[in-house]
Amino acid sequence: LREVRALYPELRIHVLIRPREGDFVYSEEELRVMERDIEAALPYADAIVSGAMTPTGTVDEVATRRLLERSQGVSFTFHRAFDQSQSPLEAMETIGALGCARILTSGTRETAEAGIPIIRQLVERAAGAITILPGGGVTASNIKRILTETGAHEIHGSASLRLPDGRQETAADIVRNFLKAIH
Repeated sequence: LREVRALYPELRIHVLIRPREGDFVYSEEELRVMERDIEAALPYADAIVSGAMTPTGTVDEVATRRLLERSQGVSFTFHRAFDQSQSPLEAMETIGALGCARILTSGTRETAEAGIPIIRQLVERAAGAITILPGGGVTASNIKRILTETGAHEIHGSASLRLPDGRQETAADIVRNFLKAIH
């Protein structure tokens, strides 16, 4: 993060804070790790991306509030843990009341394109009070449709290629194709 901030001072850096793959139900130890990770990222971050859920599919307000407090007022995006919600509209209200700036979501579906109807409902209900950020399976061929049909003003796409060793890497050509598709 320090290197990226030094090389690209104009870049807005949103840092994903997550201690592991899998579900979004965190132990006390995992929450402490996440809090330390936020503290380490803050000097270089413009936004924190995180969030927590309960085993019953509701927003873990206590855990998320802890992460927000550690973020010291830096913009906070509730990530795709939101898509595990049993009631997306209620979850959005809870997340907004906690003070999150954005919700990253595929509309509780596998991809943002499949979730267009729910994302549209969220955007309409949010009415600008919280930004709904469609993400998941975004490609140059569907980016315009997702933005147009949901009414969203921002979108998240990995714009990445899978490398032979299994890692993913952002590809400049994919980013250029995203930009062409929306202009």
